[in-house]
Amino acid sequence: MVVRAGCAIFLSVEVATGGSQMLVITRREGEEVVIGDPENPLGVIRIATIKGDRVRIALDFPREIAVHRREIASEIAKNGPAIVGKIRPASKE
Repeated sequence: MVVRAGCAIFLSVEVATGGSQMLVITRREGEEVVIGDPENPLGVIRIATIKGDRVRIALDFPREIAVHRREIASEIAKNGPAIVGKIRPASKE
């Protein structure tokens, strides 16, 4: 028996009241989520691999759209875009 693990993707979506709600989508390895108009998508998120509690995602967006990990986005918001060249990769633990 083969069991394939799934992965939940959390996307924040605006609702008519002006607030936002979390959209939760479960995807398996190799499956994709299309962002924007399906005929001309803004970007695509694909579940690349799932190994244990580690999920690798592939983000396919145009270069002019900034894509950052949350901790990097917070640093940019706090310190400005000049911080980007000074951020070091996370150490392997």
